[in-house]
Amino acid sequence: MKRKILVPLLGIVILIPLGLFSRHISQIPAETGDALWAMMLFCFWRIFLFNKHINIIAIVSLINCYLVEFSQLLTFSWLVEMRKTFIGHMILGQGFLWIDLLAYTIGIACIWLIFRKTSPHTLPIPNR
Repeated sequence: MKRKILVPLLGIVILIPLGLFSRHISQIPAETGDALWAMMLFCFWRIFLFNKHINIIAIVSLINCYLVEFSQLLTFSWLVEMRKTFIGHMILGQGFLWIDLLAYTIGIACIWLIFRKTSPHTLPIPNR
């Protein structure tokens, strides 16, 4: 159980600075930060759903990413104000872009493959 929590926690610690750093280098496409954000979100859900199969975590993470992106179409004044803060902008983003959905999908697929290849407990769940 420790490994199921420590590895994603380490992932979050690494991915957050990488994502923030990626926004400050003009040669790196902005979508890279979106993919890294999705990977970080996968690690977050892995901590809280540590007893679930990584396929479930990937689906939950992808749905979470998509909901955040589609929520950017909402223009409630309190939500717009929240997005103007640093934390609100980092968590909720700003401005809907279709390409972000692709970036999230690629990010989740990458982190899913990493966890699938490196985690010993990711074998398919047998039927009972």
